[in-house]
Amino acid sequence: MKINNYYYFLGLILVFLFTVTACLDKGKTTKVTIDSIDAEEVLTLDPDSDIFQYDGVIYKTNIDWVEELSLTKDVQIGEIKTRNATNTNFKDEMSNKLPVGAKIFSAKERGDILIVEFDNEILQYLATVEG
Repeated sequence: MKINNYYYFLGLILVFLFTVTACLDKGKTTKVTIDSIDAEEVLTLDPDSDIFQYDGVIYKTNIDWVEELSLTKDVQIGEIKTRNATNTNFKDEMSNKLPVGAKIFSAKERGDILIVEFDNEILQYLATVEG
């Protein structure tokens, strides 16, 4: 029980510090970016990867911990328009293994995972980012 109190207290301190910092930096804007990995990098590390690109980000499936998640499809945000199994020059809504027409959905529970549905099959894809 003491550990939970510790984390609660730590959380309160962090919220306070962020609030104070935000007040001090009023008028200044800080932009945080996360660099995404491109198709070439993903396929160099794992040539058998099942990937697609959406909104400039490469998404990859067959990740054990992602497969164990129970996620709910939200709204359809796109579909696979082209398939590119020969090179690593990817564009949005392009895949290397998914068929053209596969539907892309957001997941209600997570913003970094997209759900793809085709031929009565549902796959979960995690955004690949450098970190």
